Amino acid sequence: MTNPDNILRQVTRPGRYSGGEWNAVLKDWERTFIRIVLSYPDLYEIGMSNVALPILYELCNSQPDVLAERVFAPWVDMEAVMHQAGIPLSSLESGHPLKDFDIVGFSLGYELTYTNVLNMLRLAQIPVLASERNDSHPLIIAGGSCALNPEPMADFIDLFVIGEGEESLAELLSSFRSWKHQGRGAPKKELLQQAATIPGIYVPSLYHAEYQPDGLLKSITPTVAQAKPTIERQIVTKLPPPVTRPVVPYIEIVHDRGAVEIQRGCSRGCRFCQAGIIYRPVRERSPDEITQAVGELITGCGYDTVSLLSLNTCDYPGIDRLVTGLHHHYHNLALSLPSLRIDSFSVELLDSISTGKKPGLTFAPEAGSERLRQVINKTITDDEILSTAAAAFERGWTALKLYFMLGLPTETRADVDDIAHLIGKIRSLGARGRRPQLRVSLSTFIPKPHTPFQWVAQESETELAARCGLLRSGLPGKGVKLSWSEPKVSLLEAALSRGDRRLGRVIHRAWELGSTFDAWDECFKYENWARAFSEAGLTPGFYARRQRSLDEVMPWAHIDVGVTQAFLKQEFERAMNGKITTDCRYGNCNACGLERWQPSCQQKLTLKHSSRHQPR
Repeated sequence: MTNPDNILRQVTRPGRYSGGEWNAVLKDWERTFIRIVLSYPDLYEIGMSNVALPILYELCNSQPDVLAERVFAPWVDMEAVMHQAGIPLSSLESGHPLKDFDIVGFSLGYELTYTNVLNMLRLAQIPVLASERNDSHPLIIAGGSCALNPEPMADFIDLFVIGEGEESLAELLSSFRSWKHQGRGAPKKELLQQAATIPGIYVPSLYHAEYQPDGLLKSITPTVAQAKPTIERQIVTKLPPPVTRPVVPYIEIVHDRGAVEIQRGCSRGCRFCQAGIIYRPVRERSPDEITQAVGELITGCGYDTVSLLSLNTCDYPGIDRLVTGLHHHYHNLALSLPSLRIDSFSVELLDSISTGKKPGLTFAPEAGSERLRQVINKTITDDEILSTAAAAFERGWTALKLYFMLGLPTETRADVDDIAHLIGKIRSLGARGRRPQLRVSLSTFIPKPHTPFQWVAQESETELAARCGLLRSGLPGKGVKLSWSEPKVSLLEAALSRGDRRLGRVIHRAWELGSTFDAWDECFKYENWARAFSEAGLTPGFYARRQRSLDEVMPWAHIDVGVTQAFLKQEFERAMNGKITTDCRYGNCNACGLERWQPSCQQKLTLKHSSRHQPR
């Protein structure tokens, strides 16, 4: 067993690699039957801020015969030292090399971490390609939001967990336990075939992808009886108890605070938002459970700041009463409320938890015109945006961050002008003569799988640059700072997001050419990716900048997220017609497909259909 402690003095932030944190679980290696390492393909500071990691860590370690440890992608300086010293990538808890574990599980939450997965396997001395691994190597699995289009990573992963890991991981471990009890006499192929029968498990080696002469995907079909034609996303009916004794880092991380997930899922229906589709339906925790969890976090971790996590925190029923109750129970507690919608209630809520200096406020109008916000189903008017900003300034906020997207479907240059006009109006609202400081963050629209905009083409780099220039010229001269994401990064993200199995060659070649940490500006090398695409006989534009037919077979067509293609097509058509779809939590069921799973949806749908036959 090798430990890198003796080389930590040579690298930046050695606390990334030292382990031994408060609440870390260290089980007896020799006496534990199944050993799994949870691998996050980015820096420690980012991975330790991930919501899913502590859930899976606790889920695995709660089983007596399972140990779960952690590993993160080493930064470039650590990688160089590891190569020089001949040290394999090892876990934080025990320092065992990854190649000694039974299972290596990767969390795929962002497409630009794909090359880091390959790099971590290489550093672990595990063959990168699944086809080159044998029965002596660990089982390589992956889950996360990107696993809902698993095809670009199919060459490297033995199996994918589709959906919420709480639902299917326990059954997968049970299947692995049975296989290992055979003394590994049975080949891994038998394990994979057995795993393929588990709901939510996708084994890419058991499927064949066929393409048409024009390069479009023709079909993805099973090659063995155990593999199912469609893999259904797994959904937990009731959220399990929140993690209240997570590992507490010794160094500062991105979200350096306690966290309680107060609800999962969002029903707002923003048409560009993948999370709003793949985390449906909405499931809430009770105020009592949340209050107890916050207290246990304070006691077990020493946190004095806790974040109440949700895709849309203000949609939690009685969020104001919950906040008041938490302050009543825990007097010195600071609360963080991410993902707030644009309205005066959000401002009042934030004002009620603020102490001392006002932090910056963040809102996401996404589009500058009401017309375009109707297209994306972001039901917020200019007047509501302005009244929210005015309320914030009156209550003492002087800094505001605004998120907008360029290149949204049907966007025109007039819509871009409207962004500048809206920002100018907000800038003029400063209270008592003080002009607010505005930070405007522009991102490029990226069409994502399983959304109503999955068929839409991404705008060209030339046109995006022209629109950005138009926006810059229309902004106020002072008090506004504009930032814009690199268009080539967005192009690559869109290509990988909507890619098929052939992109495995591209990812592998880009990694061979030296691409890692592609999400980091100082490491991103688009020339590597351009060469990799060219050598594979492919182009990023084929995947990112091509309008797709509504009848085209998508690379993720065999992954059923619960929301039907019929609903997505209906939403696409409504978007093109500028029609709003109301939130089904507060009105009729929209028949997205999840009514087959959730009884409350079925009841709403029945009422909706029966009401059509009632006299007016």
